[in-house]
Amino acid sequence: MNKKILTLGFMLMAGLGATAQVSLVNPVPQEVTTSSDKVVFDAPAAWSVNATKAYQSGYVYDALKTASPEITKNAKFKVTLGVKGDSKVNKYKKNIPAKTEGYFMKVTEKEIVIAGNDEKGLFYGVQTLLGMINEGKLEACTITDWPDVPFRGTVEGFYGTPWSHEARKSQLAFYGRNKMNVYIYGPKDDPWHRDKWREPYPEAEANRIAELVNVAKANGVNFYWAIHPGVDIKWNDEDRDFLMAKLEVMYNLGVRSFAVFFDDIWGEGAKADKQAALLNYIDDNFVQVKKDVAPLILCPTEYNKGWANEEKGYLRTLGANLNKGIEVMWTGNSVVACIDKPTMEWINERIQRKGYIWLNFPVNDFVRDHILMGPAYGNGLDIATDVSGFVSNPMEYAETSKISLYGIADYCWNMEAYDYQSNWEKSLKDILPSNHKALRTFALYNKDLGPNGHGFRREEGEELKDIVEKAIAGDNFAVAMLNVACCELELACDLLLNDNSNPQLLHELRPWIIQGKNLAAYGRAVCTMKMFAGMTDDKAATSQLINFENLYKQARSLQKQMFDLENNKAMRHPYQIGTKLGTKVMLPTLNKVFAQATEEYNNVHGTALNTTAEYNPFKLTSTVTQLALLPVKLNGDVVEIASALEVINWQAGGELLLESETAVTFQGMDFNFGVNGVAKHFSLELFVDGAWREVSLLHYSENDPVIHTGNELGGMTATKLRITNKSGEEQKVYFKNFRFVRR
Repeated sequence: MNKKILTLGFMLMAGLGATAQVSLVNPVPQEVTTSSDKVVFDAPAAWSVNATKAYQSGYVYDALKTASPEITKNAKFKVTLGVKGDSKVNKYKKNIPAKTEGYFMKVTEKEIVIAGNDEKGLFYGVQTLLGMINEGKLEACTITDWPDVPFRGTVEGFYGTPWSHEARKSQLAFYGRNKMNVYIYGPKDDPWHRDKWREPYPEAEANRIAELVNVAKANGVNFYWAIHPGVDIKWNDEDRDFLMAKLEVMYNLGVRSFAVFFDDIWGEGAKADKQAALLNYIDDNFVQVKKDVAPLILCPTEYNKGWANEEKGYLRTLGANLNKGIEVMWTGNSVVACIDKPTMEWINERIQRKGYIWLNFPVNDFVRDHILMGPAYGNGLDIATDVSGFVSNPMEYAETSKISLYGIADYCWNMEAYDYQSNWEKSLKDILPSNHKALRTFALYNKDLGPNGHGFRREEGEELKDIVEKAIAGDNFAVAMLNVACCELELACDLLLNDNSNPQLLHELRPWIIQGKNLAAYGRAVCTMKMFAGMTDDKAATSQLINFENLYKQARSLQKQMFDLENNKAMRHPYQIGTKLGTKVMLPTLNKVFAQATEEYNNVHGTALNTTAEYNPFKLTSTVTQLALLPVKLNGDVVEIASALEVINWQAGGELLLESETAVTFQGMDFNFGVNGVAKHFSLELFVDGAWREVSLLHYSENDPVIHTGNELGGMTATKLRITNKSGEEQKVYFKNFRFVRR
């Protein structure tokens, strides 16, 4: 007797370690029917392909060739391939779902049939087969499958080091395996995408893009090339023709999908009516004329609800004026946010079409001291019919980003069945099969983003929830279990450092793995301190070396080692500003236990050891909403405020206030608001001897946006500083960096 297995239940079985081969497939299929006794059999050593001539070559056939069975003409085991209308699969035409990119698949002990609704559906059926056979076995079943979201994938839209050519090729292959069909090329640091948008690519760069287009085609991916003209565009025929000429150049390189970005700008380039007119012109005179170009995508200037100016009606202007076939991107209620039903209802009504989601996760360009290895979750499971596309903005760490992207692929394909926890477990095994348990242990402490300007946080430390409060309360068993967790982290770090099966992953993770070893060693020292804290002198040592005060010194040493690694540029990636992990639960818990153990020891022995584990003597507040949550970082004698990447709408009279617990003697200061000549609109004041004193601001040259301070700053001692918009009107600026040096 056959039975239909609902996909959600199927995933639960997979999470419980079911042996069914379909549980290896990502994304989770829509409908699976299997026999009640779950027939699982060894994959054949060879199979023959039964297909029309059209599918005995090409990217579908090439994908099938990557499977372990050899393709031979005389093999008894047969694989039949075809799309709706082909004679080879005509017998199954009623089984094929009438869905774009859908397919039907039947697996028996004698043959496999894959029938696609279209060629892409056939390709995805082959990918399902490749996933199922990954461990050398097959399962008798039928699968009826299709995607929930039409366009699924990524946008390389982060600030920082763009992905390497090899990383992009690896990503495209990963997308094909996981049924993602969109890659949008839009790295902010590619000058020919943004600053030099009028100019053609140099030959070497153009050749690389042409190669990427071909790699994308071989993996069933639409390669979107994005242009970002908004910084300095002039709304005239000359600039319009420059843009059209650039698109033509890219078309000649093989690009058949295009996007135009107007994000993170202001001024002339941010006019909705002008943007709509330009996009319509491109659509009418390029997209529609070419016939083989995908729908055009627009990333608007107001790309989230928090920035939407309802009074000026930017979004409604786009909705009313844009050609209906043009897609409009959207990040949600804020720059970094999860997407839900009310979010989509709000934006879709204004733009008069389904929004195309740009999810700013797992991107970490605004929290560069953390690397994000957690699951993708928090987005509504009921929005499949409300979105036209859903792409994730990953990290500059391409290989590590695959952990979350594995989940994005699953979510977009079959939302209602999406189980982020079981998917996360599968993703770790997919990324590092040789050492996935060690990777999992390490990833547990690299999920949360830490405090950040967007206020976006993630779950972390849930595996410690049963012991944290007890350990802080002094429960020795809980402290022992905390120590075990630290030992597991240390072991995982050592195993990963010795694993060369994925060199790129190890390269990306290495700074955090080394810091993980420091954190684990600190935890072991702290937990042992707690065990010794209340002992009297004759019981407080197990040897001449191991005693409380030496353990205390060791913990202090490890605190310094973690701080030194944080500030060692030679041990960091180029844009990385620090190296933090376990900051939501593990490290705060250890610091509390450290303080309690030290206080307990002081009380028993009459000592005065410092109980402070970790603190930041600086506090930032701001009436400018976009600056209020930015963290403050110490790099030795340099104090920095983390950068904000989007446009800052700094209101008239708005201020940024930085306070110190102790007086600071200033040696120097500079900050960059990303706008030439803007210093005259702001005032800098220091709180000296109970009164505010103004310090002059200047630019060294007309073309330098960096703001410097007058000579009077050097040697001034103050407890507070504030920067105020004194212009009397809103200033649109960036907040690229802020730092001062203390003596």
